[in-house]
Amino acid sequence: MGRALEVAIAAGGTAGHVNPAIALAEELRDRGHHVRFFGQESRLEGRLVPEAGFELVPVEVSGFDRARPWTLVSSLARMRRAQSKIARLFAAEGAPDVAVGFGAYVEMALLNCCHRLGVPYVLHEQNSVAGLANKALAPYAECVCISVPAARAVFEREGRRAPEVVLTGNPVRRSVVSASREAGREAFGIERDETMLLVFGGSLGAAHVNEGVCRLKRELLSREGLVVVHSTGADGFDDTVSALALTPEEQKRWRVMPYISNMGQALAAADLVVSRAGASSIAEIAAVGVPSLLVPYPHATADHQTTNARYLVDAGAAVLVADDRIDDGTFERELAALLDDSARREQMRAAARELAQESAASALADRVEAAARS
Repeated sequence: MGRALEVAIAAGGTAGHVNPAIALAEELRDRGHHVRFFGQESRLEGRLVPEAGFELVPVEVSGFDRARPWTLVSSLARMRRAQSKIARLFAAEGAPDVAVGFGAYVEMALLNCCHRLGVPYVLHEQNSVAGLANKALAPYAECVCISVPAARAVFEREGRRAPEVVLTGNPVRRSVVSASREAGREAFGIERDETMLLVFGGSLGAAHVNEGVCRLKRELLSREGLVVVHSTGADGFDDTVSALALTPEEQKRWRVMPYISNMGQALAAADLVVSRAGASSIAEIAAVGVPSLLVPYPHATADHQTTNARYLVDAGAAVLVADDRIDDGTFERELAALLDDSARREQMRAAARELAQESAASALADRVEAAARS
């Protein structure tokens, strides 16, 4: 390892941006570098970044609503103020050696400032469809790192040459990668001979998935030895509890919660996952190596969750069911087939592990160090 680097990271808004950034920060810290985040205290990074042990420099920005063009004025004003604040901080304390942006709008304040000061920066795109901030900043990046092959064409169309667009995978938090099946099963009270079905819809939940699973209550609970661990999302918790109307005895085999904080242990304990196909969910499922039935969110920008899901499906690690097939029996048939076939699940588990998502943080950290040396 060379000299210790000062690294600035901008990530914010959703867990899909923040968690990969924290995973990279953990890897860089282990390599002896100092990492500082830039983000909004009122958003998710305001909680997750300090919890992970990193400093967060608060900056306030806002996007603009293209349906309300006048919001561009206030958006640009906040961006200028944020860039001025960061420039003053760098003037007083010194600029970083390298910066990294994870696609949220907040990265533009940091990376525009870095570009003006000659500080190299790296971009990371979690999804198969790139966001506006990453596309705007790509021409001046030292390197654009992508999570899935489908994203490559987007940046090459933006003028990036192929050698500068690198497939690193999507970094996964250390707590997820290091989770063991034994510890996970103990944490969730799952016996060795029980089959655990894990259902979750991402940090915001998934109402239609929750509804579809609830309708299968009788069929699922009729399966001897099956335990359902069901994360509904905060907004879907009350409706799911009401729809299931579980008796105290049924609650022993169907655990409903609004959010799972120890997702690494939950994934490690699971025999099968039902999930949406957000970028972080895909990366974590692959890193742990758990078979999955994926139901992409149909209203995601450019249907990018379907493209995300294809990364696992094409590898033989997942089954895809479209959201509009939840109600016509397809979802039930595919779920039952996977629960009935343990040998197929083991093949899917092996296929997921071959994607080597657990090494994504290391691969991205290598690129950050290389950018600093340049």
